[in-house]
Amino acid sequence: MAKVLIIGAGGVGNVVTQKCAQLPDVFSEILLASRTKEKCDRIAAATPHPAITTAQVDADQVPELVALINDFQPELVINVALPYQDLPIMDACLATGVNYLDTANYEPPDEAKFEYKWQWNYHERFKQAGIMAVLGCGFDPGVTGVFAAHALKHHFDEIHYLDIVDCNAGDHGHPFATNFNPEINIREITQPGKYYENSTWLEVEPFSVHRPIDYPAIGKKESYLLYHEELESLVKHIPTIKRARFWMTFSESYLTHLRVLENVGLTSIEPIEYEGQQIVPLQFLKAVLPTPSSLGENYEGQTSIGCHIRGLKNGKPQSYYIYNNCDHAAAYQELGAQAVAYTTGVPAMLGAMLMLTGKWQGEGVFNVEQLDPDPFLEKLGTYGLEWHESVNDSNEFTD
Repeated sequence: MAKVLIIGAGGVGNVVTQKCAQLPDVFSEILLASRTKEKCDRIAAATPHPAITTAQVDADQVPELVALINDFQPELVINVALPYQDLPIMDACLATGVNYLDTANYEPPDEAKFEYKWQWNYHERFKQAGIMAVLGCGFDPGVTGVFAAHALKHHFDEIHYLDIVDCNAGDHGHPFATNFNPEINIREITQPGKYYENSTWLEVEPFSVHRPIDYPAIGKKESYLLYHEELESLVKHIPTIKRARFWMTFSESYLTHLRVLENVGLTSIEPIEYEGQQIVPLQFLKAVLPTPSSLGENYEGQTSIGCHIRGLKNGKPQSYYIYNNCDHAAAYQELGAQAVAYTTGVPAMLGAMLMLTGKWQGEGVFNVEQLDPDPFLEKLGTYGLEWHESVNDSNEFTD
């Protein structure tokens, strides 16, 4: 029985809140907080739980966060706000001695760059405070790290090659929309692609490296090499990795829209003056695009996210594939969410549950692959994300 504070009331916040509410024996009291309290109120009204309340908080302001935490006194803060707000929320957890979990690593507002150094720098302070922070407990990052840890624990003595593959084969009916916060999404995918090989990080032009990949129950989809944050933590914590890459699908229509938006300057994060005011073009674009939480009702099709892994077991080469497929319509039927929010929110709830029940313990800052994958994967299917694995089956990546 524990109190939990959830910060963020977007599509993922909705899923986390409803999933926590399904386990009142673990999450005995839930406080959902956001800059816009009305969003919290709508989620709370649709969430059956004997003790759920809402609050307004500016997650950029550490004093506001500290006051809210001191008033509610949770055992854990689940951060599903914007990545810009990771550090203020971690500061507030340090000031109040409360455990912390998030789904995406810190990203400075004025630079399209994300890496773990800022949050890893909190390790000693969290350790000295006797509290735990778990970083990146969504799907990717999150479940993909757990998949890799499971593979190393049960199927490999050494992992040498890791390819994380992420396909969204769904159709939401809009000409152009992003499946999570448009500002974060577009900043992420328009960066140079980057991958790890032979102890070196190599960069490529955005969308310049691509290949068809065969996804279970979906088929072949053109997939593009991107940089994704879990690559940084996985090559650190699994040092036998020789190469690590991340691939994501995009339709031709999506890429065409994105190129046009880039060409006219609407994906820029540099402020411009408009009618006497400073505006950021990407933030304006975010305001006119459909909100990710609104996409679920008519969404059809599936996502498929997994890890293709090669390495050694008992001195012999071994290949391995582990993945989850999630159906957009089924996610909407259960929680009124599309599958991208669902696949992020369920792992966040599950990681929180493992922390609160003592299955994941520690003092300091941790990525999920540093923790025991077994209790996580034992429950992942139970809460809506069935996973599948095959050993020495056909492997997409033999290069």
